[in-house]
Amino acid sequence: QVQLVESGGGLVQAGGSLRLSCAGSGRSFVTYTMGWFRLAPGKEREFVAVISWQHSTEYASFVKGRFTISRDSAKNTVYLQMNSLEPEDTAVYYCAASPNYMSTMNNAYPYWGQGTQVTVSS
Repeated sequence: QVQLVESGGGLVQAGGSLRLSCAGSGRSFVTYTMGWFRLAPGKEREFVAVISWQHSTEYASFVKGRFTISRDSAKNTVYLQMNSLEPEDTAVYYCAASPNYMSTMNNAYPYWGQGTQVTVSS
């Protein structure tokens, strides 16, 4: 069993930055692929970024080099550094854990956090 708790969301002006954190627990956490997803009003939940336990990474095309995913295995924590934020980035951001390698699909992730709200004002 893996439990995830996100933090770091908030209100920021366009062009600003936020760093989201996801603290995990459970003995298998360090070997799991970790993903960030987001859910915006009126849209389906979409993939943002993923990192393997070996620190391989992949990003959604809309990230365009603005976001960086990382993990600190010693702290059981995954981060999403978000720079150059745009109003279109407004959403609830979720971290998720999966035993499947580098999946970008929602249904590959059995464990989810509660989400953290990110609001970007124009």
